[in-house]
Amino acid sequence: MRVRALLALAIVALSLYVAVTVPARLGLDLRGGTQIVLETRDTPTATADSEATDRTLEVLRRRVDALGITEPTLTRSGDQRIIVELPGVQDPREAANVLGRTAQLAFHPVLGEAPPGAVDQPGKTGETGKSSKSGKSDESGKADKAEQAGEAGRSGRDLVLPDEEGRPLRLGPSSLNGGEVAEAEARIEPQQGLGWFVSVDFHKGGKGKWADLTGEAACAAPGDPVRRVAIVLDAEVISSPQVDPGVQCGKGIAGGSTQITGDFDREKARELALLINGGALPVPVEAVEQRTVGPTLGAAAIEASAQAAIIGTALTGLFIMAVYRLLGGLAVIALACYGVISYAALVGLGATLTLPGLAGFVLAIGMAVDANVLVFERAREEYATATRQRKTPRSALATGFREALSAIADSNITTLIAAALLFLFASGPVRGFGVTLGIGVLASMVSALVITRALADFAVARRAVRRRPGITGIAHIGAVRTRLTRRDPDLMGRRRRWLAGSAVAMVLATAGILVRGLDFGVEFTGGRLVEYATTKPVDVDRARDAVADAGFPRAVVQASGDGELTVRTGEMSNAEEARVGEAIGDLAGEKVEKVRDELIGPSMGDELRRGALIALAVAVAAQLLYLAMRFRFALGFSAVVAMVHDALIVVGVFAWLGKPIDGVFLAALLTVIGYSVNDSVVIFDRVRQLQASHPEQPYARTTNTALVQTVPRTVNTGMGALCILATLALVGGDSLTDFALALLIGVAVGTYSSMFTAAPLAVELQARGMSTSRAPGGDGDAGDRDRADTAKAPARARPGAGLPH
Repeated sequence: MRVRALLALAIVALSLYVAVTVPARLGLDLRGGTQIVLETRDTPTATADSEATDRTLEVLRRRVDALGITEPTLTRSGDQRIIVELPGVQDPREAANVLGRTAQLAFHPVLGEAPPGAVDQPGKTGETGKSSKSGKSDESGKADKAEQAGEAGRSGRDLVLPDEEGRPLRLGPSSLNGGEVAEAEARIEPQQGLGWFVSVDFHKGGKGKWADLTGEAACAAPGDPVRRVAIVLDAEVISSPQVDPGVQCGKGIAGGSTQITGDFDREKARELALLINGGALPVPVEAVEQRTVGPTLGAAAIEASAQAAIIGTALTGLFIMAVYRLLGGLAVIALACYGVISYAALVGLGATLTLPGLAGFVLAIGMAVDANVLVFERAREEYATATRQRKTPRSALATGFREALSAIADSNITTLIAAALLFLFASGPVRGFGVTLGIGVLASMVSALVITRALADFAVARRAVRRRPGITGIAHIGAVRTRLTRRDPDLMGRRRRWLAGSAVAMVLATAGILVRGLDFGVEFTGGRLVEYATTKPVDVDRARDAVADAGFPRAVVQASGDGELTVRTGEMSNAEEARVGEAIGDLAGEKVEKVRDELIGPSMGDELRRGALIALAVAVAAQLLYLAMRFRFALGFSAVVAMVHDALIVVGVFAWLGKPIDGVFLAALLTVIGYSVNDSVVIFDRVRQLQASHPEQPYARTTNTALVQTVPRTVNTGMGALCILATLALVGGDSLTDFALALLIGVAVGTYSSMFTAAPLAVELQARGMSTSRAPGGDGDAGDRDRADTAKAPARARPGAGLPH
């Protein structure tokens, strides 16, 4: 006991130190900012492999650093993706323009003017910001043009491009490129009437090439187009100045510097200098995902989650103390320690805390109660059945911890499977939920098996407690168990009714999916969703008309709270989004605040949808495999059927309600799957123990006894989770309402299905000859069939069968 106490003290002390000294790393959905996911693309001359993506990452890092953004994060994801996080950036247009430009800079000699209509148009696109006929975005089209223009220059053939005034020029192969530029700087010279321009200094090797290029152009007469030098960026002539008449033919400009002039303002000149200094991208990139969260939404989410955690924990703690008295109070202390341990683990591992992660942290508090409830209920049973000589809280508690260990391990492993699948197949903030949930499950086991055990052992060893065992909370079997023991219900005698009810519920859920359909979010369909906030409500119909006038007549416009509007549509560029925001602002008579902006490209939407389906399929297969190894195939199959039953009902209810199916819903659904299997595992673990101690008892009666014995645990754990989830739904804010609703439905349905779907189905399968147990020295099939035959006849045990005997 002393070793366990010292271990608990060391864990709590270390966790406190880490929690106080290591700052939390908040995700962009909590602190506000923009996340852009870029995907590198192959070109005719370069392959977008991992090496090219690494070189692209370094170029992008230099560009982002030049933007002056505080604490940006750039990481590679896979072989072709780069995730860019820009805290505090609420208008992503400048960042997207800077990051998405290939920035291939070249200096070309002008061979003369070209006839009208002779302009090269590789990768032609439509209007700015709109998709081309090939389905590519404007930035992607520019990248194609730049690559094809560069290929033309490398191959030595002429290139025809319009100059600044739209007149076509015939350009020779490039003489210099951006790699020979030493430095570019945005400057202003108002005295000479230049306005903003970009000064360019060349490297030593580039100085000679620049002198040769300008010396050759100086041989043409003033006013002749051949006397011009074209400066081309991404297949666009940004400047084509005439060589000064004072420059001699053949000598050129020897200073190794030049000026790029044009219709620049401060931002355009600064952006051009930034691109030149950063260098050209080795391969083009395309933005496949973009998310922007306003700072007010993140702050409100943190405040709402903190309130939900405090209120939910307080309600759960009061409930546990009311049921388990002294040991319940110690469990609440251990619950507080759990919060410190899990938070310290999150910040210590450097995990990013996201909004769904916060919800997972709060949810795990309710789930952490489960291990304590399992131990205390087993201790109650042991105390009630022990002989007078061994009837002490200390011995009952020791037995409770020992007997509950297998159920605690199995139930937590099933939840860890769900958390691992979220981490592997989800993306963005939802992945943070998987990390938080996994850490929470491990921390809850430490809390229950180490800290609660140390506190409880110390308390029950006190003389005052030994004299008054009633204050421990385990010296009586509880009101629920007392009533069940007195009535001794034959739940399995009506098992086919329960199965029929479950079948009807599944049919209704399926009907909702078929009749109403599923409203997939932009994560799974691709497109853009923007949420605006105004100080006063805006009429939805007028807002819909304003958005249609802005060029999006098919956009879905909905009110999502007081003064909040969401606009969901297909492809929408940043410039078009700005026009939509201005239209809504004109309607509201004020400048609107953009609190959320999500853009998902078609390829990313397909990938996320495919990942969600894979995650659900792997979840079912993994749970079935684990449970089949632990409990035989029939019990594992029954638990998985109950799990599918729960998931289908949750999806069906959301279909009937018209709620969105998005990444956060996927996180909730996988959590429901883990919770459902968790409940079934506890029941089947008790069935396994009863079969080992009473092999002669009919299987239906064994299952019935296991159900009656585990009902208090199921009810008490469900109440703890419901306290947390109800609080999340009521005070957790709009961002977490649907998440909490899905889990509330899942917990309620999961509690029902573990008792009235999984258990009755296992009895039916066993009655048809499928093995449900592992008999010592054999496969147990024969014994199962013998007990199945007995189970078909009415079998009533004496009153009190709800307790082991």
